[in-house]
Formats: sequence, structure tokens, C-alpha cells
Amino acid sequence: MGFSELLQAVRDNPQAVLIPSQWAQGRASFGGLMAALVYEAMRAKVPSDRPPRSLAITFVGPAEPDVAIQFEVEVLREGKAVSQVLGRAIQRGQVVTLVQGSFGAGRESRVVVQADPAPEAKPVEACQEMPYIPKITPEFTRFLAMRWAYGGLPFTNNPSREMGGWVRLRDQHSIEPANEAHLLALVDAWPPAVLPHLSAPAPGSSLTWTIEFVQPMPSLSTEDWCLYRANIEHARDGYGHTAAAIWTKEGELLAISRQTVTVFG
Repeated sequence: MGFSELLQAVRDNPQAVLIPSQWAQGRASFGGLMAALVYEAMRAKVPSDRPPRSLAITFVGPAEPDVAIQFEVEVLREGKAVSQVLGRAIQRGQVVTLVQGSFGAGRESRVVVQADPAPEAKPVEACQEMPYIPKITPEFTRFLAMRWAYGGLPFTNNPSREMGGWVRLRDQHSIEPANEAHLLALVDAWPPAVLPHLSAPAPGSSLTWTIEFVQPMPSLSTEDWCLYRANIEHARDGYGHTAAAIWTKEGELLAISRQTVTVFG
């Protein structure tokens, strides 16, 4: 079941969605997919002229694959321009993912500040891709292609503060326009930026995640490569704090991301 099919499943019946084990990340479903599905349920409750400006995501607990998940949405406030929305993914009666979102229509303003230029990176073709290896790499990586341009692969004893490179969805049956739900998957596809500092495998995952979308979103399709770069700002006591951003291949800023990650090694 592909990414687009799962998005459609939550649109069709948010009360009972099954995520297949092919989307697993250890014992849990892939966090980027969970965030995307909650977002898709939230998006349906907000006027179309109010695009998402920011999402605050908490991974409360692991969402088990192949067990029904219910998506609930509460509109907390709807002002003249901004809607504040709360989304929950519930499994076995417990919240597993919680998302608070701010959706806002554009307004007149004299303030215009262009984004900093995208960082330089080697061409996609010159970058090493992390292959999908059954029982070694996370199951969900069969659906996403990642090519390293900054830092090292996980567990390579690489002390760089940076990690990232090129990313896109893999093996799409058809090319479709991409939206913010797709960006959630592309950003969270990357492992915690602290994992390359380790020399042996150890578990790590996102704890909290805030992402801000640049609007209007530049035109993007599901086959387009995007450039992602994360920077470790601090790490200690099993927690890391990272700041990141993602750009189109042409260098247009798409989103700004911050994560608190856990690492058990």
C-alpha cells in the first residue's frame, strides 16, 4: 500500500485505517507517515484558502502496524484568518500521535524577507544512496530514496554536526502533485542526525517535532528530488536537538523543521 493510497484511506474512513507492516520503523509505524495521516485528517476540517503554517507533533507512543487507527480532529478556534486545529491518532483507546496545527490565510503586509539561499550540495547522481536492505534498514525505507550529501550514514562514527542530502518518494505508480503531507514524509525519512556519531547500531527516534511550511508552497511533484540538511545544536544524556530545512532542487525553501530526538547509545 503506497503513500498516496494511505492518504486516501484516511480521507475515506478516518475512523479505521490500517497501516501495513511495510511502513514499520522497528515496532512502530513510520513517524513521518503518522504525522502525514493526522495532518490529512486535519486538512479536511479547514477551509482550503487557509494553508498550513506550522505543525507541532508529539509522538506519544508507538503506532502498531496492522492494527486499526482512529483519527480525530478538533477545531479549537477559527478566527478571521487563522484556524487552530488539534489532531489525534488513537489506537487501542490510547493516543499515539498528537498534532497541533495553525492554518492561516495570507494577509497584506509590507514585510517581505527572502529566505537564505539553499546550501551547496553535490549532484544527486554523485551521492551515495542508502539502499533498502530487508531486516537491516527500517521497513519504510523501501518507499523513500535518500542520497547522502552531508555528514555520514548512521553508525559510521562520523562526528559531523550536519547530516542530509537528497530525498524523494520511491517507486510511485503515478506522478502526482506533492503537498505538505508529502513533505512530512520526506523530512522525517531521515534518521536522527546524532546516529552517525555512533559506531554500532542503537535505537533512536523522534520525540517531538515542529515544522513550519513556506507558503505559497512551490510547485512540486512526487518524483522530484528535494534537498534536506539537519544540524545538531546540542546532544547529551540520550537526547539530541536538531534544526533542519528542506528545499526544492532549484533551491526554493519548502519547510523549516526542529526535532528533539532520543538515542539509546
